[in-house]
Amino acid sequence: MLTTSPHLHIRRPSPTTAEFTVTTRPQMTFSLRLLLAVVFLVRFFLGSSVLLLLYFKWTQSPYATPLTIPPDNPPPLLSTTTLLLALDSLLASPAGHLLSDFSARMPVYALLPPCLVALYLCLHRIHTTESLLVLRGLGIQTSSTGGTFLAGTATRFIPTEKICDVLINEAFKDFEVRYYLIVVVDGEEDLVVVFPRLLPGRRIVEAVWRGVRGCLYEGERVTNGVKA
Repeated sequence: MLTTSPHLHIRRPSPTTAEFTVTTRPQMTFSLRLLLAVVFLVRFFLGSSVLLLLYFKWTQSPYATPLTIPPDNPPPLLSTTTLLLALDSLLASPAGHLLSDFSARMPVYALLPPCLVALYLCLHRIHTTESLLVLRGLGIQTSSTGGTFLAGTATRFIPTEKICDVLINEAFKDFEVRYYLIVVVDGEEDLVVVFPRLLPGRRIVEAVWRGVRGCLYEGERVTNGVKA
């Protein structure tokens, strides 16, 4: 329900511009928005609990130094010292005592791996979105979201004069033939794969290929990927 198979969205803001987006995000309905909000809250609670657990474990180590604040020199509101004071206050709460006792009973080698896995799950993106923006006379721009929120979005712009061709290639994966869109860039040995993470099916790849060539080379006859 949270994700779907990769599907294509085409947007044409102008006759010389086209954007092709492949995503695993389903249509946003009210129930889906509500479910995503619940998932966000669960992730936030889990991630905060894991970070607090790791912090409390750190305070119990011999490398942790006690925090001392001069009474006549209060720290700024938005500072690391204020954050540490808030964490110490939380440590004195009943929930803090519970987490602190649990972290004290767990050795580092047993506590760290599940905490890292939990943090990765909290930061992992539910949906994957990749797009190809075509600007006639300027070039094309590819973008792909990272696997986690920390990875951000990878983008690359290829000027029109650097584009040798846009082709559909095929490769074998196990016993399956996979089709993918590539851009041949002048002066580069490596091909630029469009939608590298999702690698959508042949129907989507062909639709994007026709749209890209139609936007880049409007008015030119195209036969089997060759301009005429």
